[in-house]
Amino acid sequence: MTTDRRTAPPWWFTVPAMLLFAFVVLVPSARGVYYAFTDWDGLDPQFAFIGLDNFTAMADDPDALAAIGHTLLIAVAITVIQNGIGLLLALGVNTMIKSRNLLRVLLFAPAVVTPIVTAYLWRNLLGPDGAVNSVLGLFGVEAKNWLGDPGLALWMIVLVVVWQFAGYSMVIFLAGLQSVPREIYEAAAIDGSGPVRRFWSIVRPLLAPAITINLMLSIIGGIKLFDQVYALTGGGPGHATDTISTLIYKDAFTLGEFGYSIALAVVLTAVVAVASAGQYAVLNRNEKAAS
Repeated sequence: MTTDRRTAPPWWFTVPAMLLFAFVVLVPSARGVYYAFTDWDGLDPQFAFIGLDNFTAMADDPDALAAIGHTLLIAVAITVIQNGIGLLLALGVNTMIKSRNLLRVLLFAPAVVTPIVTAYLWRNLLGPDGAVNSVLGLFGVEAKNWLGDPGLALWMIVLVVVWQFAGYSMVIFLAGLQSVPREIYEAAAIDGSGPVRRFWSIVRPLLAPAITINLMLSIIGGIKLFDQVYALTGGGPGHATDTISTLIYKDAFTLGEFGYSIALAVVLTAVVAVASAGQYAVLNRNEKAAS
């Protein structure tokens, strides 16, 4: 079936939107990339083109290398834990229990709260005199400095993000589960397949689109994470929880190294693009193989 050219909308209708997008996004982005090759401090109109110096300095900067490592660790941990819990929650509420609708609302509720509000809430709960230590003290557990201990702070950030967005992953998985015909479950049960077998052989292949969406959203969100990290720890103690995003902010607005911070932003953009493209290619291939 072909579209009549006389009824097709003329392409030039898109020109105003394309020009606005170029003016608001493309031109500033291109200009920003140019500043990554300069020593601009963000204020002085006089600056010099220094080529790849910012990028070579990044390779010798232990704080930048640590921030990249923290970013990747957080992204992987969030992706694995959040989606694992989200899938289990979706399987749990995709049943005929009477409270399933209430549970879905309660489990999804944290996802609609602003991340910065959630982070400040948890910062109070995890503080030295917070509710977490108070409750643990009732069982004789020694109070811990959850956000001040370099060995714990990074995982507390992961905990907060997973707590907030596991319900979001659950909703996407639940939409995929509800699209599976119940007759397939019944036929597999009649054939003697157990719950694990039914999930692996029937549900998992049909959930491939939901898995792809959830993994993509989680990995991209984890790499770009800023609000929760800055509100919970500020990148500390020291630089123990700095990510690329928090280091960009500090270098730009605290140290005045705008050229270097923009170079970090370019690296962050490249990491997001490579991770997204690679993950999409793998998941899309697996999705086609399963279908």
